[in-house]
Amino acid sequence: MQNATFDQLWQRYDWREIKNCPGRFVLRDGLSTLSPCELAGCEALSSNQYESSSRDPVHVVRFGDGGGLISYQKPTGEFLHTLNTASGMERKLRALGIQT
Repeated sequence: MQNATFDQLWQRYDWREIKNCPGRFVLRDGLSTLSPCELAGCEALSSNQYESSSRDPVHVVRFGDGGGLISYQKPTGEFLHTLNTASGMERKLRALGIQT
């Protein structure tokens, strides 16, 4: 998958809404061994890692449609992936203190 969009990932994987977080969704299966780029098919996208207020390293993949992935890398090497609309992503990045 090249140039992933919110809609493509929404259709490809099973997501559930994060309670009290409009525009943010998490993989229903929980932790994943796929990296953010493997999940999104990042041949033409980049994943950037950030230090943040989160206890886990945060990886961000922005889509051309304004949405993107925010993924938290656990000590086991697995990822907790969140799929975000443009507004959900901006709100969460601000909350994490990440400026992209």
